[in-house]
Amino acid sequence: MIRMDRRLFEHFDMILMLFICMVCTMALFNLYSASFPHSEYGVAPYVRQGYFFLMGVCAFVFAISFDYRELHSLNYPFYVLIIFLLVIAFFVGDEAGGSQRWINLGFFRLQPSEPAKLMLVIALASFYSRKEVADGYSIRQLLVPVGLTAIPFVLILLQPDLGTSLMFGIIFVSMTVFVKLRMSTYVIMGSLALGLGGFAWEQLLKPYQKQRIQTFLNPEKDPMGHGYQIVQSKIAVGSGGTFGKGYMEGTQGHLHFLPERHTDFAFAVWGEEWGFAGSLIFLGIYFMLLLWGIYVAMHAKDRFGVLLAFGVVTLIFWQAIINLLMILGFLPVVGIPLPLVSYGGSSLLTTMFALGILMNVRMRRFQSLQSVET
Repeated sequence: MIRMDRRLFEHFDMILMLFICMVCTMALFNLYSASFPHSEYGVAPYVRQGYFFLMGVCAFVFAISFDYRELHSLNYPFYVLIIFLLVIAFFVGDEAGGSQRWINLGFFRLQPSEPAKLMLVIALASFYSRKEVADGYSIRQLLVPVGLTAIPFVLILLQPDLGTSLMFGIIFVSMTVFVKLRMSTYVIMGSLALGLGGFAWEQLLKPYQKQRIQTFLNPEKDPMGHGYQIVQSKIAVGSGGTFGKGYMEGTQGHLHFLPERHTDFAFAVWGEEWGFAGSLIFLGIYFMLLLWGIYVAMHAKDRFGVLLAFGVVTLIFWQAIINLLMILGFLPVVGIPLPLVSYGGSSLLTTMFALGILMNVRMRRFQSLQSVET
């Protein structure tokens, strides 16, 4: 039987909740405009996303209903489940855009690579909290977390989905550097990264993936082909000027010049309609949410809570940075969504569950390390 401590409600973080609600509200309004005219779709994307937001609220509530320290023992069963789903997606998943990534559940298509990112955060937080090393981790001591990262990395790379697979490497590096490494480990890891990068370019990357990188370096060379998305995105953001063209008045999106305007390029629609000033307000609120997440991590009562909260912030932060730089033409188009903003059920549900874990850490900061919910 679960007994909820009344102090949990007293420690519910209204500031964190306010930031989440503000971002989600702006995202839904933006999606309404980005997917207009809605007659092009069977069910309008903003309506579907509204359903996903309701499901996300349920995921958020579930994530705060148990003591986050229980994830210590549940992280490996969760890991095995997600790997199983990735294998299923690889062999029998739905295919789109040349990649086999989705499992059709009837009411929506699950993309296992999205919860897999959160799964890695939980697995690494659990490992590093159990195996604390005062003088920094050596390469030998990193073999287990490297293995935990490599399995989903390879499975997603084979789909193929280069952008999402690279997120696993970024999460691993961010959380591993956070827990402290020996100087020799930095040198070895840096050398391995350079060597693997050269090998991947010559042996692993497919021609279209190389083309994306080459297009990023010079999108104007092929403005009507591989460089079209980047060029149109930059036009959309730039044409917004200081205060934008007005809500529902963006021409790049509504006249269909901007591809993927409600998914990967959703923020380009916001930039065109609300301009530089509106973009600053949006990004200010968005990154205040992440800064508050760092504050939550700093005030967690145990090492696992610190790592878990930091991992959640890392997961959202790097996806946001990559998506924004992609929209502005500073990175290749790699299919990374802007969490909470881009259309997509799997991404939204995963992010809401992750934010629920962040709230969980915040709410239980008053508990002693020995206390256990029963």
